[in-house]
Amino acid sequence: MSIGQNIPHDSSRGHVTGGSVFIDDRALTQKEVFVLPVGVPAAAGLLKSIETKEALKAPGILAAFTAKDFHHNHWGTIIPEQPVLVENKIGYYDEPALILVGTSMDALLRAKSLVKFDIEKHPAILSIDEAIAKKNFIYKANPFACGDAHSALQKAPHKLSGSFECGGQEHFYLESQACIAYPMEDGQIEIHSSSQHPSETQHVVAEALGLSLHEVVCIVKRMGGGFGGKESQAAPFAAMAALVAQKMQRPARLCLSKDDDMMMTGKRHPFKNFYEVGFDDDGRILGLKAQLYADGGAYADLSSSILDRAMFHIDGAYFLPHAHIEGYVCRTNFHSNTAFRGFGGPQGTMTIESIIEDIAAYLKKDALDIRLLNCYGKNQNNVTHYGQTLTHNTLPDLFAQLKNDSEYLRRRQEIDIFNSQGTGKIRGLSVTATKFGIAFTARFLNQGNALVNVHKDGTVQVSTGATEMGQGVNTKIQQIVAHTFGVPSPDVKVMATSTEKNHNTSPTAASSGSDINGSAALQASLEIKNRLAWLYHNILIGTTMNDIAECPPVDLNQLNLADFHFHDGNVVHLPSGQNISWTELVKKAYLNRMSLGEYAHFKTEGLGFDKARSLGTPFNYFTNGVAVSEVEIDTWTGESKVLQADILMDLGRPLNPGIDRGQVTGAFVQGMGWVTSEKLFYNKEGKLLSHSPTTYKIPSIQDTPRVFNVSFIENNENHQNVHRSKAVGEPPFLLGISVWTALKNALRYKSTQRIPHIKSPATPEELLMELKQYE
Repeated sequence: MSIGQNIPHDSSRGHVTGGSVFIDDRALTQKEVFVLPVGVPAAAGLLKSIETKEALKAPGILAAFTAKDFHHNHWGTIIPEQPVLVENKIGYYDEPALILVGTSMDALLRAKSLVKFDIEKHPAILSIDEAIAKKNFIYKANPFACGDAHSALQKAPHKLSGSFECGGQEHFYLESQACIAYPMEDGQIEIHSSSQHPSETQHVVAEALGLSLHEVVCIVKRMGGGFGGKESQAAPFAAMAALVAQKMQRPARLCLSKDDDMMMTGKRHPFKNFYEVGFDDDGRILGLKAQLYADGGAYADLSSSILDRAMFHIDGAYFLPHAHIEGYVCRTNFHSNTAFRGFGGPQGTMTIESIIEDIAAYLKKDALDIRLLNCYGKNQNNVTHYGQTLTHNTLPDLFAQLKNDSEYLRRRQEIDIFNSQGTGKIRGLSVTATKFGIAFTARFLNQGNALVNVHKDGTVQVSTGATEMGQGVNTKIQQIVAHTFGVPSPDVKVMATSTEKNHNTSPTAASSGSDINGSAALQASLEIKNRLAWLYHNILIGTTMNDIAECPPVDLNQLNLADFHFHDGNVVHLPSGQNISWTELVKKAYLNRMSLGEYAHFKTEGLGFDKARSLGTPFNYFTNGVAVSEVEIDTWTGESKVLQADILMDLGRPLNPGIDRGQVTGAFVQGMGWVTSEKLFYNKEGKLLSHSPTTYKIPSIQDTPRVFNVSFIENNENHQNVHRSKAVGEPPFLLGISVWTALKNALRYKSTQRIPHIKSPATPEELLMELKQYE
């Protein structure tokens, strides 16, 4: 049985031994050239001309291409407004405007400094506040509203208002944006890309080059990390490489350095959210008004959908009887911000968690009591502010169990004592939750397809639209198919994703990769399995006992599929006890001219959201979890440490508990980094300064919690998904918020007269500036 087992990641041996092949590991081919995008040295203005004469004279430089060389120079997942290369109007500092082509990267880097830009600089918008003042918006969402927020706030015994700010975040995938384009016969292009969305890469390349979609094939073997940063933004770099391959009829390799990648590509969206909340003496939320402002950067990219999800997740794990939520995407002169693990959910959830900490400070209560009071219930107070009812809601159970398992009350008492001793250090403790909606909020994306081929020796190849970026989706699909056929997992291979085998695919994003593609693979496998059961049925009744007589056409109406058990490399007919080996049955199917391959298409049922009324069912189900974090702040330096983190999650029936545990711990640490150390620094002209590991601080092993406990509850009720599993990619990222709220809680012990107010990330500087307010 493969489902629920800790099967090793299918690339684990290759990663450890160095055998795994990434884009830049592909061997150089004859006449292959290197490609380097060159960015503009201004955040806003007009590009009047580019002087490449001296650069083209440099040794090893073969060509230079600009926007005019593309058949179509604009792209965009939702709004096709972003140029592949700057044509005239500049959107952000270091925006690609030129492609240099050379025989080596060294030659390209030497020639880059010889390129001269003639730019008419314009004033740049470099903050959300400035964009708000100028009403410079990319998108305004339809408000989400339930009840009567205005009246509820007027009648509330207590009210708080203010703003919450969280910064952006660099994806920091280990493999930067990378692709190789190969010119094929008849003008076709084959592009190997480190992309979460092969179909979009195919489409952007075809449009940019003036080709039809059937003339472009995009192949993705694996990525060295993605986190959303390769959902949309891999495509324009693939178009650049493909242009060179088409124009020069030579293979073209474009692999960005970490510096160029960070300077040219978008990040997580910074948000600034304004709110007014009303509550009673116990801390029960009575009404909430909020305005969410996302920094979209220079172009639309996926910002509208990201803002929508932030608005969906403004409730966090808490019931809002009366709410009015507005949302805006600001256009600024920063790199176009894009998808990032959580896709707006963290920015929405963090807002309500911050508000709850403020309510607790105002009422001088423990914030956990406020959370328990406001938590969504099972049979009442279980309808979201957009009208979706929570079914099989495990949030109350998660809160109660983690409170007990983590010994929260004992630890709170110990922290009270520690903070009273005046050691120069203060500690804090906080619990936050994740209630993450699983589905693409764009309904049409909730579909996938799979091709399953069984070979004569009984081994299986599976092709889906899912892309492997380290998260283990291939291993989970491998397990699903192996379990269906009752064969060992190593007998199933999940192949490189290719648009010629799986067409019009959705991105591997929204935590739905395993759900959608695993369901399609299961569906295809079941069709083959049913045919084999029909064949064995006919063998048993004597219809075909040799290689001359053939099995009649499949008629499942004459078959009780439950009578046939596929397990441990055998097929057992349960009523008679007779069995046949899997490989023997497969051979007989081939000799009987039965199809051993199947294609299946899957779509998620039951989704429907009316954007005009902001009501409906945008999500298939919710993945829930709760975390408690304990932190310590050095009041002299502002340095903070995470002493302990305890996580409890509802992942349904995990397909692979080991892989899911890795996703939970990794997501938590990445979320913790976002809220504590990962600060983006720009100069006054809008140029990113923190564009390398030396200036941008992601968590190291020394930053992880000193004590780190992760547990799952048992839940077999998620019938909406394959084998009753739940998605795990994004939801635990939101649990890292508990580190930030714990820091805010620690500050309460120093701030007896005011509610602590800190931005995210809570860097040592941010904490010190807040502590100074208490002197």
